[in-house]
Amino acid sequence: DLELIAAQGFDHVRFPIAVEHLVEADGSRLDREFVARIEREIDQLHALGLAVIVDAHPEAEFKHALASSDDAVERFVSMWSNLAARFADSDPASTAFEVLNEPAIGNNARWVEVLNRGLGAIRAAAPEHTIVASGDLYSQLPTLLEMPEPADRNLIYNIHVYDPMALTHQGAHWAPDWAQHTRGLDYPMDLENVSALQAATDDPDAHAALDEYATEGWDRARYESFLAPAVAWAAARGVPLTCNEFGVYKVFAPRAARLRWLADVTSVFVEQGIGWTVWDYAGDFGVATGEGGHRQPDVEVL
Repeated sequence: DLELIAAQGFDHVRFPIAVEHLVEADGSRLDREFVARIEREIDQLHALGLAVIVDAHPEAEFKHALASSDDAVERFVSMWSNLAARFADSDPASTAFEVLNEPAIGNNARWVEVLNRGLGAIRAAAPEHTIVASGDLYSQLPTLLEMPEPADRNLIYNIHVYDPMALTHQGAHWAPDWAQHTRGLDYPMDLENVSALQAATDDPDAHAALDEYATEGWDRARYESFLAPAVAWAAARGVPLTCNEFGVYKVFAPRAARLRWLADVTSVFVEQGIGWTVWDYAGDFGVATGEGGHRQPDVEVL
């Protein structure tokens, strides 16, 4: 799998880590076996010439604890002190640290405090490495615009782009119930397609989401205007901007629509100077198909 990723021309991998396995009760030490496994995999990625984003990627329960528990924050910060120290000798050009995937604090001031403490812990152990930061509420673009001036000069700011959910999460089992009624939604927006989906359901939330999709008129030009405020925000602060999650749930989306969406969004990223990491490798948003060890590249997606 790692060789396949490298062979397709990608230059880096975002490496999500279930940090629940790293945070002990007192936060003072790491699970040795789990960390050794992480190190082995990242060493292989580096050997293949791929840079790595070491991404703290817990489940919702862990993130919600950060919102309400100072003890949870202490353990999280201690975890980063230890984890960053394990990778401090890696080449800063090929290893970056992402403080937290999709923060869900619900309080921007508290999130900035947690973020800055995480930054401090990483920076104390790894003074030269780049750190990836984002706004609260799932790294969405609007919360990036609410972030204060950077507390560190070696940061990349990050957004996730799944807008609009009616398109990118159509039929996803973890999405709101109304998303079951947007299966088959086309891209770019086509009024006849939207009307047909609305006629097939009486769910008011689905109707509202589809109305919004039509009103916004999602196409390449809409993504240009959508991303422009984030680009301006980053330029004003002199920091790079990346999008390290974007994609369309492929199970129910029309394949041609998904291909058009990926082409448009990635081209806008490149045009506007935004780095990108597509979500994901071989899951329901994937760029490869098949089972582990026997996967094949999805050539049209690539």
